[in-house]
Amino acid sequence: MRKAFGMIQVLFFMVILSTILTITMKYASITVKQTSSLYAKEQAELFMNSSIELALLGISSHKHQNETSLLKYIHVISDDKRFEANITVNKYYLFSNKSVQTEESTGMIDMNIVVETNNTHPKNNQPIKLQRRSLQRL
Repeated sequence: MRKAFGMIQVLFFMVILSTILTITMKYASITVKQTSSLYAKEQAELFMNSSIELALLGISSHKHQNETSLLKYIHVISDDKRFEANITVNKYYLFSNKSVQTEESTGMIDMNIVVETNNTHPKNNQPIKLQRRSLQRL
């Protein structure tokens, strides 16, 4: 009778141990998933900042003679094709004579920036969409 009682204890101990291991593995997988999504979001935010700088560089190098020749839309794709940025220029606030009055600035620009993940890229597990409205100095 003593051996059967020991067998019941071993079975009970194994059930408790397997339950603890299952819960531990569940939380470990959740942590890995949250870490990877946080990493992808940080990458998207860094790409957004780079896209803003690239758009400002493109706008400042673009030759404009009148209101119709100003850039309105800029599309940027990351090198690894993981993210896409669509930049829409809402309004140019240029100085009155539209010429450079100071070395530092020619005016201000109001723009919307939307960064999205490319759904066909294999590293993108879940879609990310970031939007920002920005007023930048030219």
